[in-house]
Order: sequence, then structure tokens, then C-alpha cells
Amino acid sequence: MNRKQVVITGIGLVSALGEGPDAHWDALSAGASPVVDETSFAPWSVHPLPALSLDKQIPKKGDQRQMEPWQRLGTYAAGLAIDDAGARDLVADMHLIVAAGGGERDFALDEQVNAELAHANDPAQAGARLNELLSTGLRPTLFLAQLSNLLAGNISIVHGVTGSSRTFMGEEAAAADAVRIAHARLAEGRGEIALVGGALTAQRWDVLLLYRAGGGVWDGPHKPLSDRLASGGGMIFGGMSGFLVLETEEHAQARGARVLARLDAVATDASHRAAPGDSAAAARALLSRVAPEGVDAVISGATGTAAAWAEEEAFLREVKAPFRRPANLIGHGVEGAFTAHVALAALALSRGGFYAPMDPADAGEAPSPDRILVTGFGQWRGEALAVLSRPSSSRKAENA
Repeated sequence: MNRKQVVITGIGLVSALGEGPDAHWDALSAGASPVVDETSFAPWSVHPLPALSLDKQIPKKGDQRQMEPWQRLGTYAAGLAIDDAGARDLVADMHLIVAAGGGERDFALDEQVNAELAHANDPAQAGARLNELLSTGLRPTLFLAQLSNLLAGNISIVHGVTGSSRTFMGEEAAAADAVRIAHARLAEGRGEIALVGGALTAQRWDVLLLYRAGGGVWDGPHKPLSDRLASGGGMIFGGMSGFLVLETEEHAQARGARVLARLDAVATDASHRAAPGDSAAAARALLSRVAPEGVDAVISGATGTAAAWAEEEAFLREVKAPFRRPANLIGHGVEGAFTAHVALAALALSRGGFYAPMDPADAGEAPSPDRILVTGFGQWRGEALAVLSRPSSSRKAENA
């Protein structure tokens, strides 16, 4: 079967550095400093979201009110991507693939349940009271947290995206698989245009407490990713959303769309990591599939956790290309991270340059890369690689 070329024609990107391609290119290529809130969730730091003019992408106040912040963020970034691609008239044909977590919890109900049952001595009475609280207090989604597919639903409602819809859960691997499936469907001819992305709001006690319980969160003020390792490592979360409009190259050419980059290949794995080196070996096998000829630069998905860092470091030593670690500046975005990093790679390729070092340990220079590798090792499990290249027209123009 002849596989179709897949290209990126739109970027919707929001992080602590701002919104949109221009804000991120200007900040990251000039050597931006981290934007960090070290007090609101002390002892933990977060990279906060910028203020967004929601009316620009979510015009109905009623739609805004019924969404929690993570849904508003993702819906907003999805609209940015559609506009960047000039594809408002194509939303009815657009396939939608979203990566999202379990949504934000109902804190008031959580606190009420804990307060009333904390000192209950009679299991039967406690169970009856719990059932009563849940039956009268749960929101219509029948869950203490909003369901992840509500983000996809709101994107469909607000922006009119009415092609097929898929939602992935499962931390970083969810975002990587969302991109992989979107790319595969278009490459195999099962669609011509797709919207894919993810989102995370980091300014949430529930997220911080959840990952802190697993020992994955950095305690204290911000330190660079590489400086955290001496104290055991750890993540600083960052609010972010990255959405991409993908198209087959023929479809983009037919409508005269501007092509930002080609998405050449995406591959994922989930090695058991039973022994040191397992993850690096899994990534090495993926690289042999997606870029056997090598790459010119790397956008790293490093999160700050020590074990995953060591695995990626071993892998990067073999790749032998300059690399940048965005999490030092914008934090780790879990389901929003991989698509945001792919967006940064596409942005660099479209601008014909690369970024200044983002972490003190970032190495090498890549003035004008033609092929960029995006990595994802997760904070615990899930290897992922995406390879992007400059569009053919850009190469021809430079070689002329």
C-alpha cells in the first residue's frame, strides 16, 4: 500500500511562555527564563498558564461556564490550531484525536466526604452515608472527576469538528499514541485532515498530591532539570496545551495551505523497564524504524524524574545530535507534553532555525536543522519518538 505523506499545517500552543507560535519562537530562540509560581502551591512549584482571552475561541459564556479550566485550555488551543491552519471551513471533515487525563475533581464533594467519614466507627453507617453523599452530590458525569472525553466533546461543540472522535488516557503515552494514530490514519488514506492534541492545567492540588504520592514531584523552589538529579530528581508541572492540524500532503497542496513541517514517522512502546537500559534499548529499536539515517536535532521530553532521565541520557548519547529540554522552561505537561513538543519541532522547522539551550545540560548547536526528533520517556513508562522534517518546498528554495 502506498502511504501518503503527512504534513503539519496548524499549531495551537499555550504554555507559561504565552500563546501561539510567535510568542514561543521569540521566547525560546532568544533564551527565555522559566516562568514559575513558587508560592501558590508551596512546597511545590508550578509553571502557570498565561491569562487567556477565552472569548476569542470560546465565544459563548455558557460554554465557558460549563467547562473546567483544563477543558477551556484544550478547547482554546484547538481553536488556535484550526485558525493557524486556515481550516475553519474544513472542520466538518476533520478527525479529532485528543489526549487527556481524568479531569479536575470536585474538591468540595471530596472535602465533604472526607470530613464526614474521617472518624466514622460503624462501617455500615459509613457506607450508607457515603452512598447518600455520592447519590446527591455527584455531577451529571457520574464521576468525582470530569471524564476525559468531555474535552473532545467540547471541541466538537465549540468548533464544529464533526469527523470521527477518539480520546486517549494514560499519561504521556496517551499523547504519543494520539499523534501516532492520527498520523497512521492519514498515511493509510483513512482521512485527509485531523486535529490532534492534549492539555493539562498544572495549577491543581489534586494533580500535585497524586504525583507527589508516587514520589515524582520536585519539592521546593524551581531548579533546572539537570540540577535536580543530585537530590533525586522530580517533576515541576506546567500548564500547557498543544494541538496540531495534520493533513495529507495532497490535501494541503490542493487547498493551497502553508505547510509548516512534514511529520515523517511516529512510534511508541511501553517496555517493562525491569532492568537499567531497557527503556534506552526500546527507544533505540524505535529509532531504527523511524529515522535510521539519523537526525539533526532533538526536542527532549525529559520530565525530571531520575530513572527516566538516565534512560534518555543513554539513548541521546547514541543519537549524537544537539538537544533541548523544554520542561525546564515550561514544566511537564503529561498528556499535553508530547503534542506541545511536536509543535515546537514543527515551529523550528518552519522558521528555519533552532532554539537556544533550555537547560544548563543542553548540548550542541543546530543553526538550521532539516530533521528533528521528538522524544518521550514519560516519568515512569512509555517510550515515544516522532520525526519531523522541513517541507520539500523549503529545501528547494534554499538549494535554488
